[in-house]
Amino acid sequence: MPGPSQGFALVMTRALAILCSVVGLAASAASLADSLAPVPAWCTAGGCAAVRATAWARPLGVPLPVVGVIFFATMLALSVSDAARVRRALAIVGGAGAIGLLGVQAFAIGRWCQLCLVADGAALVLAIAANGARAWPPPGRRVVGVVAVVGALAVVAPLVAPRDAAPAPAVATTLPDVVAREQVTGQVVVVDFVDFECPYCRALHARLVAAIADAGRPVRVVRKMVPLGLHAGALPAAIAWCCAERQGRGDAMADALLAAPPGQLTEEGCARLAAAIGLDLARYRADARSPGVRTQIDRDLADARAAGVRSLPTIYIGGVRFVGAAATVEELIGALRRA
Repeated sequence: MPGPSQGFALVMTRALAILCSVVGLAASAASLADSLAPVPAWCTAGGCAAVRATAWARPLGVPLPVVGVIFFATMLALSVSDAARVRRALAIVGGAGAIGLLGVQAFAIGRWCQLCLVADGAALVLAIAANGARAWPPPGRRVVGVVAVVGALAVVAPLVAPRDAAPAPAVATTLPDVVAREQVTGQVVVVDFVDFECPYCRALHARLVAAIADAGRPVRVVRKMVPLGLHAGALPAAIAWCCAERQGRGDAMADALLAAPPGQLTEEGCARLAAAIGLDLARYRADARSPGVRTQIDRDLADARAAGVRSLPTIYIGGVRFVGAAATVEELIGALRRA
């Protein structure tokens, strides 16, 4: 029978485990909400978008926050049960996973997601708290009920909380030179800074295609290649587009690249897309090896920096700038008709 001081320590250790489980559950639910929405609401600063855009954020196509929600919800349930061995084992697995994910952000991605840091930190403290005692005294029914309600709120609140409306597109009083020089009198020009593997670029592209089809006027799309280093397929896709553009098939290649699964954006995968849209493959492969294509991509990257592009996608429709994937088809149509 534990003494008063030992009993108090057990109660406090359990309270710490419950707190860490709730905090980790809320952070994971908020991350999940951001990963499912076109415009993030909870984690928008720092490297949040960079982390979400990598393959690490969706192993096997499943958003990683789903794993976090399941883990912390299970740990919360175990914190008010007597399954001490299961609780300790799962807490150790969670702590090891948190260390691994922190290592991925530090060494593989080089950017930090604040919500990820909260969840990983909670998992580490939880691993210590859950293994700090061999057994916890059984909680009362009231405690179990309160924990269940708090846990449910931690999941539901981030998912259903009202979000701010997406920011209105900015009307540029002075167009960047790299955008202004593409404008043609009497023609609607869209300047699109794009990474073909970026999930947000892909989301906006589908709406832009629909908007162009409904706008009722000819539109010329000028694409600027901005292949991000965190996307393995971004550079091969950018090279493929440049080669297709030299054969007058840039739009068709852009559609094919943005529709293809990211795993197919390899050198050979892009060559197969080139064949599918009817390119001269001998010329395509020669262009892909030519220094001129790399020079073009470097020039586009310099244009993006000169235009102050900080996030993708960024597109200009005439003098209206859209940043991110929040724009609706109706908003894009309106900009096209006014341009």
